[in-house]
Amino acid sequence: MDVRLVAIQLDAPDPAVPATFWAGLLGRGTVVEPAGTLLPGDGTQVGVRFVRSAEAKVGQNPVHLHLTSTSLADQRATVTRALELGGRHVDVGQLPEEGHVVLGDPDGNELCVIEPNEPYLAGTGFLGEVTCRGTRDVGLFWSEALGWPLVWDQDEETAVQSPDGGTKVSWGGEPVDPAAPPQRQRLELAATGELRPAVERLVALGATVVDDPATPDPADALTLADPDGQVFRLRRT
Repeated sequence: MDVRLVAIQLDAPDPAVPATFWAGLLGRGTVVEPAGTLLPGDGTQVGVRFVRSAEAKVGQNPVHLHLTSTSLADQRATVTRALELGGRHVDVGQLPEEGHVVLGDPDGNELCVIEPNEPYLAGTGFLGEVTCRGTRDVGLFWSEALGWPLVWDQDEETAVQSPDGGTKVSWGGEPVDPAAPPQRQRLELAATGELRPAVERLVALGATVVDDPATPDPADALTLADPDGQVFRLRRT
């Protein structure tokens, strides 16, 4: 069963606002949809989708994006461009001696502009990483679910990457507290054909179904949760 990572999906009161910011920052076009706006990815760069939601941001996001730099001048240029597009500096407890720059988009979604020559992100492309709060077990789950090898597995932190390279997805730390506010970010997968075989395979790997899949053929999209309880969306293509 072909299951692919299509995008990182983020809730937004007005999807056009963060989508305009990220389109300018990533240099991507936008696709306006009934429920929001998509910034399509490609074979190695994950897409970013903003969907309309009234849920307010509370606290630091459990998922954020890392952008790469080729030089200190390039890092400064990315920061400047982000600020011009409506971003701002934010404090998440980073230390003065750390080389990355932490920003927020117009909705407050955190992102990091990583210092140049970071070997961990070498060759990933500009959108280098989607980093998520989560345990080692959930990293192992996603490696199996996507068919992507583990490219990092140390100190309870994991990362996976497509065999073709590109954006990494990583997990570290404790799972998200079930009592935390509703999740505003989630991974979005696509499956070719009927969803049921893909759902059955993901459940066998440790996922749970959040939506009711009782129909003979589930709807065109379904919400599931990974072993840590983080929700994700599965769409049919």
